[in-house]
Amino acid sequence: MNPLARLRSRKVVPQRSAGELAAMAAAGAVVAAALQAVQAAAVTGSSTLGLDQIAESVIREAGATPSFLGYHGYPASICASVNDRVVHGIPSAAEILGPGDLVSIDCGAILDGWHGDAAITFGVGALDPVDEALSAATRESLQAGIAAMIPGNRLTDVSHAIETGTRVAEARHGRSFGIVEGYGGHGIGRQMHMDPFLPNEGSPGRGPLLAVGSVLAIEPMLTLGTGKTKVLDDDWTVTTTDGSRAAHWEHTVAVTEDGPRILTMR
Repeated sequence: MNPLARLRSRKVVPQRSAGELAAMAAAGAVVAAALQAVQAAAVTGSSTLGLDQIAESVIREAGATPSFLGYHGYPASICASVNDRVVHGIPSAAEILGPGDLVSIDCGAILDGWHGDAAITFGVGALDPVDEALSAATRESLQAGIAAMIPGNRLTDVSHAIETGTRVAEARHGRSFGIVEGYGGHGIGRQMHMDPFLPNEGSPGRGPLLAVGSVLAIEPMLTLGTGKTKVLDDDWTVTTTDGSRAAHWEHTVAVTEDGPRILTMR
């Protein structure tokens, strides 16, 4: 690659061909199926370890491999983050779900060398209306970020859209939400985490361009209180510092000529 071409490549979020996007969508469909199975099994009395086993089974039966298992030493196939846990919660046989728990599940799969990555938040039984609003607002912020995945936008146009979506959701739901600090989305392809890092807030018009075939994992995380977090002694689990509940939604999304394409759908 000549120096000019290399410079140009650095200014664009990495692009995938139509065939590569199809391969990523196949991996993403496995992730979506695993998340659907986990949500269906997440009833009162179930353990988060049991949910992890269900996800791994779905992934392997599809001929795929869990992205998370063994990643930098991570010991499970999903991240199960309950109530005040934001992300990276390690599934456990001792963690038994009960009525009203707010559960965020993050899952990844590798199929034919390509990664899919997505997360959902849901309640065990009926949720408190405030928790329902938190999850809905987080999902609305995700949808706002997805809508910004169009050719010609820059990376932080997506960040700004997520932040703006959060503020619009605050007005709609009549309460404030904390945007988790220091965590965000990322590039994805033949590796799960790739450059660029995608903040969940910020000024628009900065960073590499989005072009047809550019792919990002978009993942807003909101709380009912502070945006500040701490990591527990297991060196993985991230919780809110004030004990407020958190929600996490994520999709892997591609830029196309026909608009954003969500690659983590069944």
